[in-house]
Amino acid sequence: MKTLILVRHAKSDWPEDTDDFDRPLAERGIENAHKMAAYLMQNGIHIDQFISSPALRALHTCEIFNETYHIEILTNRKLYNANENNFESVIYDLNDDVNSVAMFSHNNGISNFANMMSGDIFAFPTCGVAGFQVDCESWADFEGAKKKLLFFYEPKKI
Repeated sequence: MKTLILVRHAKSDWPEDTDDFDRPLAERGIENAHKMAAYLMQNGIHIDQFISSPALRALHTCEIFNETYHIEILTNRKLYNANENNFESVIYDLNDDVNSVAMFSHNNGISNFANMMSGDIFAFPTCGVAGFQVDCESWADFEGAKKKLLFFYEPKKI
């Protein structure tokens, strides 16, 4: 059994003359990321590895989570402007000794991927987190594996 956790980056800012890739987190985003990471830890959500989009707002969100978790952070360009196939490609590259992974990415891709797995209608708010149980022993079996939504947390509701 594997666990896949999807995290949309926290609330970002868009200063003048800043490319989308380089957008920083807003103050509220920083606060929400700290709050959400602590909430996950307090609720026993175990994570073996973080994989983040290299875009500043996603990577900073991941780094804030890592102040709580202290685990390995990898970046993968496929998680920036990702579609469903990009997420799957990153998953297939995972080592099987990773039982629980959190991926930090962006909308609309992250909502679309969650919808594809669950059949529910997801609209990820910034710093929203969804956890899925994936019924497989190897990430290579992800596509055909049964997936079950375990939790969906929003910063405003925790």
